[in-house]
Amino acid sequence: MNEQIDSTPKRGFLRLPQILGDPKAQPPIPARIPVSRSTWYSGIRQGLYPAPVRLSKRTSAWPLALIDALCDQLAAQQKEDL
Repeated sequence: MNEQIDSTPKRGFLRLPQILGDPKAQPPIPARIPVSRSTWYSGIRQGLYPAPVRLSKRTSAWPLALIDALCDQLAAQQKEDL
């Protein structure tokens, strides 16, 4: 499970299934941030999650650095709550 997350490059972009996971993919893609698609887009509108970058007319992605920073922020918040 962690092998796939650790094998991603340090720079680049992530598509939504790489962030939220896709258990139906072969092999399954684990979630970096385990929320639903609707929760993710609601969080973008509320400013909780970063907005996507348009790579083309029909393709959006998120910079890996922003998602990594968000994961670090969420982990720090979780430690504070404990």
